[in-house]
Amino acid sequence: MKLAEFDYHLPKELIAQYPLKERDEARLLVVHRADGKIEHCSFKDFTGYLSADDLLVLNNTKVLASRLEGKRKTGGRVEVLLLKRNADSIFHALIKPARLKLNEEILFNHGSLKAVIVGRQEIRFSDCQTGKIYDYGQMPLPPYIKRKPEALDSVYYQTIYAKHAGAVASPTAGLHFTDEILKNIASKGINIAYVTLHVGHGTFKPVVAEDIKEHKMEGEDFFIDDQAIGLINQAREKKGKIFSVGTTSSRALETLAGGKKEGSTNLFIYPGYKFKMVDCLLTNFHLPRTTLFMLVCAFSGEKLAKEAYAKAIEQKYRFYSYGDAMLIL
Repeated sequence: MKLAEFDYHLPKELIAQYPLKERDEARLLVVHRADGKIEHCSFKDFTGYLSADDLLVLNNTKVLASRLEGKRKTGGRVEVLLLKRNADSIFHALIKPARLKLNEEILFNHGSLKAVIVGRQEIRFSDCQTGKIYDYGQMPLPPYIKRKPEALDSVYYQTIYAKHAGAVASPTAGLHFTDEILKNIASKGINIAYVTLHVGHGTFKPVVAEDIKEHKMEGEDFFIDDQAIGLINQAREKKGKIFSVGTTSSRALETLAGGKKEGSTNLFIYPGYKFKMVDCLLTNFHLPRTTLFMLVCAFSGEKLAKEAYAKAIEQKYRFYSYGDAMLIL
């Protein structure tokens, strides 16, 4: 299966640079796999596609303020994106510029936070300051948002139900939900289950292998508790549909279907994969040539996915993290 099959052209002006003021004002493209029908709706219509015995599954990971701006002692700017804590005070990180010297000290927040470069992608903070690191950070907006993080991103780049800190990217399909929509869903007798998958920087990792089967997914930590598993089993027993919100929830659920409920998952879903747990998928629009778009193609079928994306581009939907949504039934 060739990488070029998952390419498409997107006009740059359709890449959303800011969130909508009201989360649920997003547009919703609804795709029916049974007959190929495509509808243009509002996200506020989403609840109408759920029935009483269905289960809504949300990823409650919380995005860390992991983007830090610092300075060298020479005054040069340094940008650090913390990816994962390797030890109490040592973090695996993306560091720019890459030419920083080993053991070079970096100052953050006018010197109130200090760190030392200990490897090409490793940085060590002062032990006594480790707990404060994220207090000085900004939201790690994806690279296609061509601006610096602002105060509003601390609110809008986080789902309203975010609970367990650990992600370096938002599970963006969940950004459209409001308290009112969740209350409406609950009032219809529809259960909501929460899974946790900490979205890693690998979600933006480009696929470079011409044969996509050679691509290696980076592992991401996840956890599904017994309460969620109970709700999943209940929905299955009642023949309800499982609505997965986002590709991250989907990968967690499909990993669970494989017999694993916690740890790390590097499950790569691409066309040919047979979904065992997910019946309906709510997702944002994804970049071409990415594992996220490949998952969507696997779920809806390549032809229908490409047709839906073409319709979205034609109708000028907003794309990517702060963009509109698509529901695949």
